[in-house]
Amino acid sequence: MKSTQKNLKVALVHDYLREYGGAERVIEALHEMYPEAPVYTAFFDPDALGMHAVRFANWDIRETWITNLPFYKKLFSPYRIFAPAAFQSLDLSNYDVVISSSNAYFAKAVTTESGGHTAVHLCYCHTPARSLYGYTTMTDWKRNPLTRIAGTLMNHYLRVIDFTVAQRDIHFIANSGETQRRIAKFYRRDSTVVFPPVDVEKLSPAVQKALGKKKGEYYLYVGRLAASKHVDLAIEACTKLGVPLKVVGSGKGEEYLRSLAGKTVEFLGGVSDEVLHEVYANAKALVFPAEDEDFGIVPIEAMGHGVPVIAHRSGGPRETVLEGRTGMFFNELTVDGMAKAITAFEKQAKTFDRTKIYEHALSFRKERFQKEISDLVEKTIS
Repeated sequence: MKSTQKNLKVALVHDYLREYGGAERVIEALHEMYPEAPVYTAFFDPDALGMHAVRFANWDIRETWITNLPFYKKLFSPYRIFAPAAFQSLDLSNYDVVISSSNAYFAKAVTTESGGHTAVHLCYCHTPARSLYGYTTMTDWKRNPLTRIAGTLMNHYLRVIDFTVAQRDIHFIANSGETQRRIAKFYRRDSTVVFPPVDVEKLSPAVQKALGKKKGEYYLYVGRLAASKHVDLAIEACTKLGVPLKVVGSGKGEEYLRSLAGKTVEFLGGVSDEVLHEVYANAKALVFPAEDEDFGIVPIEAMGHGVPVIAHRSGGPRETVLEGRTGMFFNELTVDGMAKAITAFEKQAKTFDRTKIYEHALSFRKERFQKEISDLVEKTIS
């Protein structure tokens, strides 16, 4: 952090803390930059975070009044209708700088101008909420007639609120060119692209082990077991081809996905960072069939272990995976499309240089993210 920022009074804002993914890695990297900053969030659910709760153990976490609502830990999704008001009730105008990390829960709606005081507000936008703008989401909420009707009405209301909030004096930061285009399309706002921080280790034993391999032992999927991730395609394709697949992650769809899996598919659930590094190190390739991913940290984590990526040609991976050098793409989001991609990879696997894949991933490390954020803060306060 630059010396001129040492005495800044900074507040961090995050949608909610109940799962550990790319957005939470962003707030961790920001908190590392500003360790004295309080973190305002809709709610904090250590039980849902499981083994990752310890990461936030000593933080100054301040929750909104959503925690007063009954069963908020279970009903947090429908309660997002209250999220704009909950965050707006947080008056952070006495801070010098407010940095919000926002997706679907309106962290960017915090009040930063009040009583003659104004805080500079930078919003790190992971994406305009997928549910509001027609993108696939974690659950197929349109399948049930009741949730389809209620969700459609709620989304219409929240879309209006979302656009209104986005017109405030906010400096938008997009996590990818894909998200930058969405911010321009849906908010009609400019933004600066800063790729999120990715856990790309230096030459640890796990990375050295990966780089020494010409070919790994199995295909690998890492991520939430959600509808938009299309992990079912990877499971069915690997079952069809009889090739080994390890699945790392958890989600509501796990029981259904297990019903699709053959003998070559193994579910590992959530794993520690240490185990995850080892799992990456032994992988032949990462399969990433997610549709319209906003950025996609997992492919870079894989490349950070020298592991090539087989990704759907959409969203963020188009900016981070170099076709023919660090991975390959497929176009058809079907079991056959996924199977054809794996078969094509088998023929090309030996052409991928794992050291060069690793070197490409280094450009996404946390230090780069923190420097670019620091430069933006410096620019906005000067």
